[in-house]
Amino acid sequence: MTRPLTLPRSDDQPACELRLAGDLAIWFFILAELLVFGLFFAAYAFARSADVEAFTLQQAALDRDAGAINTVLLLTSSYFVVRAVQAAATDHSAIAARWLLAAIGCGTGFVAVKSAEYASAYAAGISLSSSTFHMFYLSLTFFHFMHVLLGLVILVALWNNARAGRYNRRELHGMETGAAYWHMVDLVWLVLFPLVYVMR
Repeated sequence: MTRPLTLPRSDDQPACELRLAGDLAIWFFILAELLVFGLFFAAYAFARSADVEAFTLQQAALDRDAGAINTVLLLTSSYFVVRAVQAAATDHSAIAARWLLAAIGCGTGFVAVKSAEYASAYAAGISLSSSTFHMFYLSLTFFHFMHVLLGLVILVALWNNARAGRYNRRELHGMETGAAYWHMVDLVWLVLFPLVYVMR
């Protein structure tokens, strides 16, 4: 007869507590958002398969350097948000505020680069009705752009709260909820960028 394997634990060793980071509602919201983006991506892939040559030609005119810079900015901002949560979890709220400010700086950089791309496209006469590719390009990236703006509002709120010392190891709920949303914005871009800018 075999017995279930159990790991010995000393009385003074704290039990490992498994819990969901942030509010449960934000995870339902994130799943719904990922589903919507997933449908957009599937529609883009389907349309592209019907006219690969035209999509590839118009794709080549996009500024991939700007897209790559924005990828770095979002990845860096996510790293800063992780450090902010870690700092708050060790009762260093002021340090968390500084990490959040750095993340806000990166997010603002993303907005600036993307706005310059939109201005360039507008100057070239590109609009939603220019072609199927441009309809998808402008729709997908602008939908994501709006999520970045909302994420920046959330990060600013977290930054204000961190400056006020409202986060610590016992009060991380709001910080983790905002961080989960920002990581979702980052994750979507990591799919969107290669799909729209890079894939040939």
